[in-house]
Amino acid sequence: MVEASRPRLVATDLDGTLVRSDGGVSDYTAGVLAELERRDVPTVFVTGRPLRWAEVVFPHVGAHGLAIVSNGAIVWDVARSAAVLERPIQPAAALEACRAIRDAVPGTTYAVEDLAGIGLEPAFVERYPMPDDARRAPLHELVARPVHKILARHEELGPAEFWRLAEEAAPGLLTITWSSAGTLLEMSAAGVTKASTLALVCADLGVEAADVIAFGDMPNDLPMLAWAGSSYAMADAHPTVVEAADHRAPGHDDDGVARVLAEVFGLAP
Repeated sequence: MVEASRPRLVATDLDGTLVRSDGGVSDYTAGVLAELERRDVPTVFVTGRPLRWAEVVFPHVGAHGLAIVSNGAIVWDVARSAAVLERPIQPAAALEACRAIRDAVPGTTYAVEDLAGIGLEPAFVERYPMPDDARRAPLHELVARPVHKILARHEELGPAEFWRLAEEAAPGLLTITWSSAGTLLEMSAAGVTKASTLALVCADLGVEAADVIAFGDMPNDLPMLAWAGSSYAMADAHPTVVEAADHRAPGHDDDGVARVLAEVFGLAP
């Protein structure tokens, strides 16, 4: 068992935080996470990635097998390959918010993520290869049923400006954040953040916020970093994250999360 003064749970973002620029997890990082699991310290991945992108790193969550995806909209049981909690956006809220934002910011286009995959408006320009089952449809068809995450893209505005305008247009309807260098907003149901879902997971595990060590690099990590007892911004994190976090970690390509954990838990280098 870990000492009382050490964290009891690790919560980490993936892109720009745990995962290296090549898209992988180094052997060193994998080894540190495995050693913490042996010491009864679980690691929970808390990511904005949808399920279809998060699955590639699930082998590293350890025997407890829990991951929080889509910015808190889903808690996924890796071992059972099933959702244990879903916090989706309801159709009426999705339509109201998306229409308000598009009215205020012409040129906005949308895509949605749910357990069935991704759906995109015809005009939405995706920057990554799409899966074969990606569907194109008008917004009202994409949100005819609850969805876990809505993506909003704008081809002319910067991300911070787009986020500000969207917040002003649809206050309180959805949780709006962003984690990309490009202009892509990520929207969840009202009140659904990485932090609020992590709090539910920790409550089930009997872990207090004060016993959580968290790592992140982008604005969608801010609620989680504020909630956790100890927080680290990566070396190349967004300025708002650097300002908010308690500590700095080396960069994600330098295995920053693992190096901090090795120091905190007294692991051999």
